[in-house]
Amino acid sequence: MPSQPNVSRIRQSLETAILSGDYLPGARLDPEALARSFGCSRTPIRDALQQLESSGLVQVQPKCGTFVTQWSVEELAERFEVMAEVEASCARLAARRISEAELADFTAAHEGCVAAAQTGDVEDYYLANTRFHRCLYMATHNRFLVDEATRLHRMLQPYRRLQLRGRNRIAGSLAEHEAILTAVGRGDAEGAGQATHTHIIVQGDRFHDLIAAIRDAAPTA
Repeated sequence: MPSQPNVSRIRQSLETAILSGDYLPGARLDPEALARSFGCSRTPIRDALQQLESSGLVQVQPKCGTFVTQWSVEELAERFEVMAEVEASCARLAARRISEAELADFTAAHEGCVAAAQTGDVEDYYLANTRFHRCLYMATHNRFLVDEATRLHRMLQPYRRLQLRGRNRIAGSLAEHEAILTAVGRGDAEGAGQATHTHIIVQGDRFHDLIAAIRDAAPTA
């Protein structure tokens, strides 16, 4: 008889499903259905959902159930504002500290974004985009900042993916990447920070486009 999956494996599987867009913001996670899917009792499912709640990916609403986290307009704006500041800090440090090998990896990551953009596939582009940002974080040579940037990136990942569905957003993202790469490559810390802040911050029309994408993707009753 095959062993039941442990809590860690269930949590990781659910986290991957949420971050990959299989469960969109606002989607309800049914413990009974999940238990059947994983071939286990509800206890490890409950424990895994509790871990996901502590990471901010899901929210437990008493008497209603567990849902993939869906922030209000104000909460979402606040989180993107913080993310913009954190990634701008990464870019400033990267411009001063990046090694030649890291710059080569950063350039290759950008070229991967270019190739993905040419296909027009949002998911392919998002995977390449994630690698681009990871290269930026690692070039800071500041482990604490890498961990914080990665944590925030994962928290906002479902929304950053949805944002790319906006008309011409991939092309805009690619141009912004080019500006970041150029500034980091020439050691322009302030220019890199400003370019990265502009890339991440979601304001004005971009914010309205993101909210529209969230509404379009929202689960129907």
